Amino acid sequence: MRQGKTLQAPAIAGKRNGKTGAIVLETFGFLLFLLFMTPFLIVLLNSAKTAREIIYSPIALPENWALIFTNIKTIFDNPSTDYIGAFIDSAIITVLSLAVISLFSAMCAWALVRNKKKWATVIFMAFVAAMVIPFQVVMFPLVRWFKIVGDTIRIPLLGTYHGIVFAYLGFGCSMSVFILHGFIKNIPLELEEAATIDGCSQTRTFFNVVLPLLQPTFITVLILNGIWIWNDFLLPLLILGSNGRVQTIPLAVTSFAGSYLKQWDLILTSALLAMLPIIVLFIFAQRYIIKGMVEGSIK
Repeated sequence: MRQGKTLQAPAIAGKRNGKTGAIVLETFGFLLFLLFMTPFLIVLLNSAKTAREIIYSPIALPENWALIFTNIKTIFDNPSTDYIGAFIDSAIITVLSLAVISLFSAMCAWALVRNKKKWATVIFMAFVAAMVIPFQVVMFPLVRWFKIVGDTIRIPLLGTYHGIVFAYLGFGCSMSVFILHGFIKNIPLELEEAATIDGCSQTRTFFNVVLPLLQPTFITVLILNGIWIWNDFLLPLLILGSNGRVQTIPLAVTSFAGSYLKQWDLILTSALLAMLPIIVLFIFAQRYIIKGMVEGSIK
């Protein structure tokens, strides 16, 4: 009897330790959730205030929540800022950039995986190394290079859609190739050999056999790059300029911040409007992000 009680004691202690550990982890996760959601909550609260209320009480609850619709109307009616045009420009740039990044990255990763020569490994390692290069190191040479190339080929790259898309292609391919490369290595080579025996060319084999198998990781690449491109500020500022013909939403938000006057109510409301599409996209596609990242990094 004493021996049975002695055996039960460690089991009970283990269960208690497990429950305590779970409570600690849940509490830590909840605190992280509050920490990460605090900036969004502050933006939401201050979007329903006037500029004076924001200055005097930035973390207090708004007195009139309907003021958020007034701020939205003011943003759209502002003659100095074409917010709808900036939204359309951001959508065009994001869609075009995602199309070229995803397609070229998938083809590049497939070619590097199936090619067993040493230069393929060298090129892949170059893509991996490019992921750790800070953008600030190359941003000024990049603008200068775009200016020189545009003048040489007589096709302007600065301040244009194709210029910013080309820039995103260069900066977005590194991570995309890295993710897709790990997933393509798990695709059996026999599938492609069977397609070749049936008379498929390399192009048809890629689009009809390989590309459909990349769907989970492909969606992950689209979402991660889409969030980055939609929210990016520095690269559009360098390539498009702050007062150019083509504007993105982050650039449009800065129009409410002058040298001597900052309209915090309009700044925060426009920032809230810019965040909403990405938040909705992430909520519906988060399972694809986690699944694709795991499969692309392990396989």
